[in-house]
Parts: sequence; C-alpha cells; structure tokens
Amino acid sequence: MDLLTFETLISIPVLIAFYYLGAVVMPVGAWILSLILIRRVALARQAAETGLELFKTALPWRWRLLMILLFGGLFLFMELMWRLMFEYLIAFMQIRDALVAH
Repeated sequence: MDLLTFETLISIPVLIAFYYLGAVVMPVGAWILSLILIRRVALARQAAETGLELFKTALPWRWRLLMILLFGGLFLFMELMWRLMFEYLIAFMQIRDALVAH
C-alpha cells in the first residue's frame, strides 16, 4: 500500500536500471541498429561506403587518428556525464530519504 500512496519510493532501483540502459544498452543497440541498416538499406550502405572512402582518402593518417581519438574521448566524456547525472539524482533521493526518516 505504501507503494501506491508514494510513501515508499522506488526511484533508486529504477534510476540504477535506467543508468545501465543508457550506459550499456543504448550504445550497443545503436551500433547493432546501424549495422542492420547498412546491411538492409541500400541508401544507408551507399552512404556508409562513401563516408568511409572519403574518410580514408581525404584525410591524412594523422587526422584520421586524431578524429578516432577525439570520438573515443567524447564517448568516454558522455559516459562520465551520464554517470554523474545519475549519481546526483541518487544522492538527491538519499538526502530525501534521510530527511523523511528523521
């Protein structure tokens, strides 16, 4: 009954589940979806091939390496920001629980 009247909050376990959905499932799902689209949709396959060809021919190897490192760094930064956002939300819920308990 406490669950229905919002006396007991389920937010921390739900936040943890959503964190892992966003941090692991979404990037892997996006990668798999892009591979499926490239295999099944001719326009997506052509765009991917053209982009890869341009990436290889138009940029020297130093710029390609820089772009790959920049993408990796940005991806890690996004993951860190995702983590910090959920840590803040969980801390907020724990503060609320501590205030309500006293």
